[in-house]
Amino acid sequence: MKDLLLGIDVGTTGTKSAIFTTGGTLVSVGQSDYGIQHEHPGWAEQNPEDWWTAVCRTTRQAISAAGGNPERIAGIAVSSQAPAMLPLDRHGQPLRPALIWMDRRSEREAQELAQQCGEGSVEQVTGNRPDPFYVAAKILWLRTHEPEKFAETHFFVQVNGYINYLLTGTHSQDTVHAALLQLQDYATGQWSEKLCTICGVDPSRFPPVYHAHHLLGEVTAEASEATGLCRGTPVMVGTADGSAAALEAGAVSSGTAAEMTGTSTVLLMPSNQRVIEPVFIAIPHCVPGRYLLLGAMAASGASLKWFRDQFGTSPLFDNASGKRAPYDLLTDEASECGPGSGGVIFLPYMMGERSPIWHTNARGVFYGLSLSTTRGDMIRSILEGVSFALLHNVEHAEKAGIEVRELRSVGGGARSALWNQIKADVLGIPILLPETSVGAPFGDAILAGMGIGIYTDVEESLQSMVSIKSRFEPDLQRHRLYRNLYGVYRSLYEDLREGFDRTAGIITDTL
Repeated sequence: MKDLLLGIDVGTTGTKSAIFTTGGTLVSVGQSDYGIQHEHPGWAEQNPEDWWTAVCRTTRQAISAAGGNPERIAGIAVSSQAPAMLPLDRHGQPLRPALIWMDRRSEREAQELAQQCGEGSVEQVTGNRPDPFYVAAKILWLRTHEPEKFAETHFFVQVNGYINYLLTGTHSQDTVHAALLQLQDYATGQWSEKLCTICGVDPSRFPPVYHAHHLLGEVTAEASEATGLCRGTPVMVGTADGSAAALEAGAVSSGTAAEMTGTSTVLLMPSNQRVIEPVFIAIPHCVPGRYLLLGAMAASGASLKWFRDQFGTSPLFDNASGKRAPYDLLTDEASECGPGSGGVIFLPYMMGERSPIWHTNARGVFYGLSLSTTRGDMIRSILEGVSFALLHNVEHAEKAGIEVRELRSVGGGARSALWNQIKADVLGIPILLPETSVGAPFGDAILAGMGIGIYTDVEESLQSMVSIKSRFEPDLQRHRLYRNLYGVYRSLYEDLREGFDRTAGIITDTL
């Protein structure tokens, strides 16, 4: 009996594999973490073998927790952090570590792309502004700084494309990842000859493009041995994590917005029409015929992880809390502090920033520290600062005519009741939590079901599978306080913007 679906999400700091019934009920989860290499400020690389090791480990965990019957899995789909630049040789072997989406080293190459293409042309063609976030600038960097590896590259693949290749032996990429290369015409989906020529790359160096639910192939004997999956299990093409998370939240049509907080935070705004807004990322939805605008922030959960890694958790909470998760211990400390964090305001620009400021040289700032500042104040200021950044994106969405009356929250950050309440109080709108909140793997499972014909009308299916388990309503008094602090938050960046650029120039000259 094949009555289960497997969704795998290869994220920025870890992989999560989750098994669901065809009715959308979560059965089991496997999770495994890995690191990011930051050789220089603004650089972010990962070893692709770490992704595969985590996939193998988490699928075995999930299968074991589900009863150890992999033959019940009817289909698989893989999503991932996006985009990344991973060059493979003709044998499918990585030529270097992957430059993930967080990597900002190609700022000059992004400027070069804009200059050679002509003012406004990149955005007009691709729907998105030139930026190191996209793959095009990273390819230019590889061509300039590592020409031997560029010449050896047979395929440039995305994270889930690499995993799909190891699962099935077939190369692929989906329409969402393809748009994030910044080498396609957004209106037609065709490769831009001009942009490809500037980057010196032929479209033949990219795998074929398919819809996310397209049946790519089957689990090979070798992959079966590594993962514990049954040989011959169908594998779909999959998609980017944000698009898969939008499915989990039921965000498919205009009017249903969501936010996904993990390493980064992404504001997910679906549309029935192709819309371009300069401060947002424009991509196709993984549901054919639908589109997404993304307000993508670079280092939300990553800022909290940085604090944990550098300063640990309080011994007072460690001694009293037994085996509680480290992030729960941090939010416990934050909950001891009042709104406003004792006057501390945090700018969450620890890896530069994407939406809405798009400033590579921006950096994290704790403002308002005093001798009375506690660890809890600093932790809470991180939660509040990320929420201010989310509000900044929501304001731009409303200026663009996209009304956000409530937000559905998914991803790891949604597990924190304190953070959910802070978001509601800062934004002044309800935060809703879906019953199933494991992130992108739920959307992956839906795509797997679409690919094998279980779900013929995805919106109708989601209506029965996506239910809201809790709401966080804004407190009007706290909202007024946060609106005043938000004004300070906004002015801090404007006051520091020139200083960020000057500092970056000084540091770059010393490297």
